[in-house]
Amino acid sequence: MAEPQLSVRSSKARELAHRLARRENRSIADVVERALESYEIREAGREPASSFYSRLAMQFGTDIDLETVMRKDRYPHQGVDL
Repeated sequence: MAEPQLSVRSSKARELAHRLARRENRSIADVVERALESYEIREAGREPASSFYSRLAMQFGTDIDLETVMRKDRYPHQGVDL
């Protein structure tokens, strides 16, 4: 039974897949599979920053200004006492 084929309409994507397959000495299908697996791992599990911060604010009820907290406890170094 023949394996299903992926049709790519982008000439740029096709050229890149061919170039990587030649360089890596792999099949084009293997290159595409590995790239998509890597993309899934890297991108699929991420939560957008805006929803992350709004979720934190809802869970903890406070929104602190980190810059103010850091500035409050910062003191200039007096230098070396000679």
